[in-house]
Amino acid sequence: MPKLLPPALARLLAASAVANAAAAGLTLLVPDVLTGPAVMNGSARGTSLVMLVAGVPLVATGAWLAARGWWRGLVVALGGLAYFAYNDVMLLFATPFNRLFLVYVIAGSTTLFAIVAAFRTVDPRVVADRVPRLPARAIGAYAMTIVALNTLIWLRTVVPATFAERPGSFLDGAGIATNPVFVQDLVFWLPGAAAMAVMLWRRQPLGILLGGTWLVYGLLESVGVATDQWFGTTADPTSSQASMEAVALFVVLAVVGLVPLWFFFRPDRLAATQRDGRAGAERSGALAG
Repeated sequence: MPKLLPPALARLLAASAVANAAAAGLTLLVPDVLTGPAVMNGSARGTSLVMLVAGVPLVATGAWLAARGWWRGLVVALGGLAYFAYNDVMLLFATPFNRLFLVYVIAGSTTLFAIVAAFRTVDPRVVADRVPRLPARAIGAYAMTIVALNTLIWLRTVVPATFAERPGSFLDGAGIATNPVFVQDLVFWLPGAAAMAVMLWRRQPLGILLGGTWLVYGLLESVGVATDQWFGTTADPTSSQASMEAVALFVVLAVVGLVPLWFFFRPDRLAATQRDGRAGAERSGALAG
């Protein structure tokens, strides 16, 4: 089974996992390190919990499996890296400056370089060729639906705030100057997901690789948001920055997200039988020769 990750890239993914484990673990466990409002501190700890107990094991295990030729491990590792990237930005910009700032910088930097190196090194066809029965158009349509709904939900807040007498009033109690979720999603993640959905619809190899990555990232992010909203609401039940309604919504999104993820990762018995047949024929030919 051919290796999908060269040793240097596998080590870079491992470095990202270690750096994010440090950032998340210290945020979660060190008392009084966070200096923001209670609701935001709670949310940061909830995010850190999911990064630590789900993101880190998935990236580490996925990289280990990919280094041994398992394509699903590669997709899981890349999805975990995407989740790290999103939430490293949250730790850097949604938490007031604190003693862990340089730890957050190291986590964000190693994750960024790991993602760039991975997509410069990995051939998307190694995944695309292994999922021939993938319902690519259905998953692409699902992704585009999520993009459209997410964009409308954010604009429902952004547009009225833009023309309000005090535009930043929706951030009252958050302790931040702007919302890094809106910045990330509207600048990069939502347009990127739309482009990925188009490539997936066309069954382009890069679209298929990005589609699997996005599905893993989306599941982790849904679980992460549900958790951070629960932690934030528990820390300050009076705040409008977190709610139990959001917990319920993102639990539902996580469950829904399992469906396309299952179709992406389901075993293809026909393809496996054909590969085994080709491998057997090659061995027989070699022995005959």
